[in-house]
Amino acid sequence: MRTALIEAATQYVDAQGGGEGYYTTPVNGVSVMRSFRHIDSNHSVYRPSLCFVLRGAKEILYGNQTLHYGAMNCLVAGIEVPSCGRLVDASSAEPYLGLMIDIDAAMMREVLVQIDPPPSPSASSGVFVVDVTRPFAESALRLLQLINTPQAIPVLAPPILRELYYWLLTGPQGGQICGLALPDSHMDRIGRAIVYLRKNFAARVSVDELAAVAGMSSSSFRSYFKTITATTPIQFQKHLRLLEARRLMVTEATNVTQAALKVGYSSLSQFSRDYSRTFGAAPKRDVLQARAEFV
Repeated sequence: MRTALIEAATQYVDAQGGGEGYYTTPVNGVSVMRSFRHIDSNHSVYRPSLCFVLRGAKEILYGNQTLHYGAMNCLVAGIEVPSCGRLVDASSAEPYLGLMIDIDAAMMREVLVQIDPPPSPSASSGVFVVDVTRPFAESALRLLQLINTPQAIPVLAPPILRELYYWLLTGPQGGQICGLALPDSHMDRIGRAIVYLRKNFAARVSVDELAAVAGMSSSSFRSYFKTITATTPIQFQKHLRLLEARRLMVTEATNVTQAALKVGYSSLSQFSRDYSRTFGAAPKRDVLQARAEFV
């Protein structure tokens, strides 16, 4: 099954001109990644998604946690979370191959209510790794194979996704997956607060304000936020600000001072300290290096 997945992903990338990078597919929310080299750090905000490793290995650092996952493992990102991804196993002879599938929480919820008995929800992190079982892999392969018959995608992709969610929810870690789909679960409530924080990341947002959005007491909110995101609300907001500042400087040629002010910093020295701790270099040096990688 792994060989078939690798062949399907490779054929698609080669049909797009080959090379390396992210390749969206005609199947909505499904993309393929290929890389011939290690990548030390790729800072981004993971959206709710399933990230399969077909070949190679990755690490993700988020908050104070580090997860390592390799071939036929799947990273489940149940919430939007700032993180740093690393490709730790990739070469020209054995390129890294990954398959990403966006999570449709509403569809997953529809599947969950039809399962009898349903899985027992278990409190967990919002980001975790599961093994790719054979039924899970078969569903993923059929999604990839739909690329060859684009006229069938609108009809066949939704039931294949439902099948994939079924195997996830009834699998060994169904309790953890269940938390992504349950309405008004702790994951759902923290997710609402994260959406609010992302929309208002440059403003002064208090923990009490976020707790109100989540419909929780401040103490409960702090506790569950740390469990699910492996960080605090203040650290989470800081990471969002720094990621946006980096994007502004790299892709829009915004200078350091303007970027710092746009994302909510009032102190340029504090911005530079936070930036250097997060990205490993001072803003100007990091931006020059990042721009060079785009050339």
